[in-house]
Parts: sequence; C-alpha cells; structure tokens
Amino acid sequence: MSEVLVLVEHDGGDVKKVTHELLTLASQIGDPAAVVVGAGADKAVETLAGFGASKVYVASDTDLDAYVVTPKVAALQAAVEQAAPSAILIASTAEGKEVGGRLALRLGSGIVTDAVSVSSDLVSQQSVFGGSTVVTSKVTNGTPIITVRPNSSPANATGGSGTRVDITPVLSDADRGATITEKVAAERAGRPELTEAAIVVSGGRGVGSPEGFSVVEALADSLGAAVGASRAATDAGWYPHQFQVGQTGKTVSPQLYMANGISGAIQHRAGMQTSKTIVAVNKDAEAPIFDLVDFGVVGDLHEVLPQLTDEVNKRKG
Repeated sequence: MSEVLVLVEHDGGDVKKVTHELLTLASQIGDPAAVVVGAGADKAVETLAGFGASKVYVASDTDLDAYVVTPKVAALQAAVEQAAPSAILIASTAEGKEVGGRLALRLGSGIVTDAVSVSSDLVSQQSVFGGSTVVTSKVTNGTPIITVRPNSSPANATGGSGTRVDITPVLSDADRGATITEKVAAERAGRPELTEAAIVVSGGRGVGSPEGFSVVEALADSLGAAVGASRAATDAGWYPHQFQVGQTGKTVSPQLYMANGISGAIQHRAGMQTSKTIVAVNKDAEAPIFDLVDFGVVGDLHEVLPQLTDEVNKRKG
C-alpha cells in the first residue's frame, strides 16, 4: 500500500487537531505517513503514531524555523523523493495552501484546494458558492496534492508504528529569501482554540454592539466554549476578525454550535453547517438559520442568554 503524506500542523510539538483528522483520512486512502518540520518535531513523533502514522518523516533542524513557508515545502519534497507517495494531504489554511501551491510547482503536480472529503480513489469533494454547491475534482498529473478544510473529517486514534525517518531538506538561496525576524505569542483569553473546540458560541449582528458580545462570552465561559462571530459582526468591528466563522473565516465542526443573533446567510453556514448539534437564538422567526438548527429559540438574545448562563452555572454548582 502506497504512503499518503500528511504535513503536520503543530505548535512547539503540540500536534493540532487538523493533523489528527488528516491522518485518519489518509488511513482510508493508503498508508498514512506524517511529515513534521522544525522545533518540537521530536516531541510530536509519539502523538503522531497514536493517530495512525506508520512513518514519521522528521526535519528537526531548528534553523528551519527561521524561514517563511519554504522549509515545509522542501521537507515535503524530500519526503516525496524518498517515499514516492500516492498523495499528499495538507491542512487548508492560508499557509497550507501556499505550501501546497509551491510544492505542486516544484513537483509538476496538480493540486486541489479546500476539499471537504477525499475518496479512496483520490476524488475530492469541494463545497463552493458559499456551500450551496458540491463539486468533485481529481488530480490527473503527478502526485496529487490536496488541501483539506479543518473540521471536515473525523479524527480517530487508531494507532500506528510511527517509525521515525530523519530527512534533511535542502534550502536554496531563494528559499532563504524571507526570514522571520520576530515572533509574538497571541494573547489568549483562556478559552479553547476556535477550530478545535467541542462547543462554540457565536454572535452576529443581533448582539447590537461590541459590548453586546459580553452575554455571548459569559455563556461561552460557563460552557467552557470558544467564542465565534459572524462576518457582519467582525466587519462592523464588534469582534476581532480571527474569530470569524464562515466561508471567508474559519470552519468549525463542534459537538455543539450556538448561533446567537445570526441570520444564517450562506456565507456563515458554509463555516459551521457540519456541527453535530446546532442551536439558534434569534428574534426573527423567519431567519434562515432556523432551517438548519436542531433547536431554535425565537427571542431577544440579551434576555435569553443571561438566563441560560445562570441555569448552566446553577447546574455546574
């Protein structure tokens, strides 16, 4: 069985959920093998084996962290030359799509971006036009490179041998052209990462103002949830753009998604419609979001959410 390479997303060796998803997906296509680059690579090896990686190609030279994007491209290229894989899976993030595009050029291969599923014969499904249409695509030239949207596939801890294979990416002068001069850690409010959270509580235009998000945050904190926002809310400057859920924001697929004051436009639905259970609170009974939900409450979120938060806190006590 041919190997399917998965580029590992990690933070200092802490492997991100999307990598677990990609390894599970790779196991349905071929023999999953991970490629991990930079500082923390050694720490990641054991975790990767736990999610099915039969091999882990490791480029652990910390100097690779000094350059933008290209070390990951070079590491994947080195792994391809050694393994001759049947496909390469990459998280469909902004960086992931750039890595995929650069790698496709180097290998002379085709690329599919933003796939939401991949079959055993490497046919990819993509959700386009705001989630209203599904198309299928297949790479017909070279080694297929597919970027897959986070949260579009389940992650199963299947276990693998995790045999370590050290590789040495070769960086050209052009690869070293863009260097990282400073790193600043993002401030976190103690909430889960939006794309990895089991519960997401989002607010939209219905919150009314930046201050209106306080009731959304209070409910999220009572549930141990992440906070999300609609495009309308972020465009209005009511909440930071990194928390936007939707086609042009982040894709989430939690166990519970709560949409508060969100009308349910196609753009937003594209980023959350695969959530396991969807609850909406909106004072407009005709809002499109109610066509999608498992439970709906017609009412003012500023009245409903504080009551719900109090009830959750009572049950926790």
